Amino acid sequence: MSTTLSAAAPARAARPAQHSRGLLPVLLTASFVTTLDFFVVNVAIPALQHDLHAGSAGVQWVVAGFGLALAVALVPAGRLGDRFGRRRIFALGLLLFTLSSAACGLAPDTGSLVAGRVLQGLSAALMGPQVLAILRDTYTGAAQAKAFGRYALSMGVGAVLGQLIGGLLIKADLLGLGWRSCFLVNVPVGLVTLAFVRRCLPESTAPEKTGLDLTGSALVSAALTALVLPLIQGQAQGWPLWTWLCLAGSAVLFALFALHQGRLARHPVLDPRLLREPGFGVGVLSQLAFNLGQASFFLVLALYLQQGHGLDALGSGLLFTAIGGGYLLTSLNAHRVAARLGRAAVALGTGGMAVGLVVLALTAQRVGTAGSAWWLAPGLFLDGLGMGLVLAPLTGGALAGVRPQLVGSAAGAVATMQQVGNALGVALVGNLFYRAVAHGYTHAFTLSMLVLAGLELAVALLAARLPRA
Repeated sequence: MSTTLSAAAPARAARPAQHSRGLLPVLLTASFVTTLDFFVVNVAIPALQHDLHAGSAGVQWVVAGFGLALAVALVPAGRLGDRFGRRRIFALGLLLFTLSSAACGLAPDTGSLVAGRVLQGLSAALMGPQVLAILRDTYTGAAQAKAFGRYALSMGVGAVLGQLIGGLLIKADLLGLGWRSCFLVNVPVGLVTLAFVRRCLPESTAPEKTGLDLTGSALVSAALTALVLPLIQGQAQGWPLWTWLCLAGSAVLFALFALHQGRLARHPVLDPRLLREPGFGVGVLSQLAFNLGQASFFLVLALYLQQGHGLDALGSGLLFTAIGGGYLLTSLNAHRVAARLGRAAVALGTGGMAVGLVVLALTAQRVGTAGSAWWLAPGLFLDGLGMGLVLAPLTGGALAGVRPQLVGSAAGAVATMQQVGNALGVALVGNLFYRAVAHGYTHAFTLSMLVLAGLELAVALLAARLPRA
């Protein structure tokens, strides 16, 4: 997402960047903690489930609530920064993220925790677009490429180390806080970072102010909520009538959103012209299919390792590093592979992920929950290898055929679809896992891995229709 948004800026000659030396540390710290917070929760789930007496639906909302809020707020948040000042909106997002982290860490029950996670997602959405816009406007030429590279690295490290850091925090049990420290650790980090915002970040707005489509934002938010809510709550409540009415209502709301965007909106959330750009539609669909298997995979794996194998949070976090090792190994060279293979790089990566997921399924069948969980490490490493090859080429493929003047809007749409996929995946694959766990954790994990492997193969087929470049 970083490089694609930077491409949306008009070409200009390289000039010295007039900025504080603290700009990058401030922006990258914020990016790191928001990414970390999305992943750290996975190893904390069994402990918080025990302490708060959370059911399966509550667990799914703890993960999906963050992604859903982030998805619906990304594009409006970017326009708020363009209109009212990127530094101002970034500071507001960082303040709200710090406060919502405290609310999560002090949550007395599941409902309060879910509310805090939703606010965390909204806060992360306020920060994300401003980070990219400030980097784009502050740096040029080789310095800009280096800055975006560091941005991507900060998010990658946050994702890779999230589970391990969470495990270390829970194991340390600072002040007897247990899983709560995974959220409360953001408070001092956020306050210190906030103190440097005015000193280190320049203020900027967009040359041309774009209006906010409040009606469109409300319609798509209601439609997504009406879709995800029954998918998560339905199984626990035996699929009562209201769940089916919600699903039907979501279809109506999505239709109204499409009508509004195409005919009525002056500043649409989704520019209708994007749907006519070569490869964009299939690119967005590929992003949805791919991300259906991302957050859901980490959720299912954490439950299998801790509740099935009985690992503690630290042991689970250590095993997660097998994915991180594979991811870092290939992601550092993914741009070279993509330059040589084009869209085939996506097929290579998703094929590798599918193989890794099948290996995990076969390994789980072999060792069950009585054998050592470390037998899963080779499959996790293979999955990480494939993941590192997919992320950048898949995003680049969705944007390859888009005209330069629409790249910014297209990148926002792609980022939104990534988070929609994460939230839907937690609902769908989470439901599958919890239904199957009645037959044992090994059966539930195996079935989930095979479904996720099928999703990766579907992404490989969709990628064949992306633009060749």
